[in-house]
Amino acid sequence: MRIAIGCDEAGLPLLDVIRDLLKEKNIPVEDFGVHSTDPVDYPDIGLKVAEAVSKGECDRGILVCGTGIGMSITANKVPGVRAALCHDTYSAERARKSNDAQVITMGSRVIGPELAKSIINAWLDSEFAGGRSAPKVAKMNAIDEQYRQQRESAE
Repeated sequence: MRIAIGCDEAGLPLLDVIRDLLKEKNIPVEDFGVHSTDPVDYPDIGLKVAEAVSKGECDRGILVCGTGIGMSITANKVPGVRAALCHDTYSAERARKSNDAQVITMGSRVIGPELAKSIINAWLDSEFAGGRSAPKVAKMNAIDEQYRQQRESAE
């Protein structure tokens, strides 16, 4: 498994903790930054991570900003990406098992480092369960495809 990670300056302290966790777990990482507290526009980072997942360059993605909301909205704009904002372990587990979310977003102003590690571990340890959720995920994928086709025909 290869994971794309990224944050804005507000998310940097929490993403540093997550980077260390992934390193401890020997999980390969594609790091899209940031690495300083200089202000950046979170959509720029969120887009890079989501595109890496959408293109299959990375299996999953982790995004952190102040609340996690902006990163989630941004990542979900990329066709084929299902990003889930998670601030508890149950939501992280369900994001994978029920929604096949390949991207998780978190807010560094909302949760602390130890909870973030627990959330990431729950998310990493979970896989899509299929079952009753499979048709729902298929419908989400169909929506992506419908809008992709509409954009292509408009061009």
